[in-house]
Amino acid sequence: MEEKDIRWQQRFINFNKALTKLGEVVENRKEALSELETEGLIQRFEYTFELAWKTLQDLLRYKGYINIAGPNPVLEQAFKDGYITDAEGWKRMKKSREPSSHTYDPETAEEIAESIKDTYYKLLRSLSTKLAEEQYGEQSSLFDE
Repeated sequence: MEEKDIRWQQRFINFNKALTKLGEVVENRKEALSELETEGLIQRFEYTFELAWKTLQDLLRYKGYINIAGPNPVLEQAFKDGYITDAEGWKRMKKSREPSSHTYDPETAEEIAESIKDTYYKLLRSLSTKLAEEQYGEQSSLFDE
């Protein structure tokens, strides 16, 4: 039997770890974040988003889409294949990610932080659920053979 590449599953583990770290801030903070905490939230968002689209890219390659690379084509195909459901939300998330590591403007940082708490974290969690279902389906099929 041919061994299939499971890189997406390995990266998925790291994505879930990053998502858990992001969730520690989003789910457990009731009061306003300090400037330092906001910066930490944005940093966690940055690496969680990167792992999200790279996990999707690896999954799509595993599924046979060998010529799809980079966040825009990956997110488009992931939407077509049903791994993400809110294409516009993901586009906004990607757009927020682009300036986040280069922004020193407190207003922009606060806008990004609010979007993370209000929208982006939920989108990332939804992706995690979809990928867990995909992984579970893959593992089940191993036992069916």
